[in-house]
Amino acid sequence: MAEFTLREYLAESGVIMLDTPDFDFDSFPQLGSRLVELLPATIVEKQCDADIHTWLIDFEGTQFFLKAEHYAGVLWLEALNPGSDQEISDFLAHILTKGL
Repeated sequence: MAEFTLREYLAESGVIMLDTPDFDFDSFPQLGSRLVELLPATIVEKQCDADIHTWLIDFEGTQFFLKAEHYAGVLWLEALNPGSDQEISDFLAHILTKGL
């Protein structure tokens, strides 16, 4: 069974929303690391605010924010440059329809 699957893809804004295992604020780092490993991608930078984790990741030379808001239980990828990165965003959305 896949750990991560596509929930919704907002192509124009470069947002890829994911269905994931349940997580909370403290367990997200393990979940986020697992997603980064499965893509595979690399973590460039991590930021943690009061209710949201924001990681800058690199996937095949394209940068995305990996964001997780634990109160709503939502995890998503957000392209830094939605217009120019749409081909890579489309690819990620496609592979996530099959699940990781």
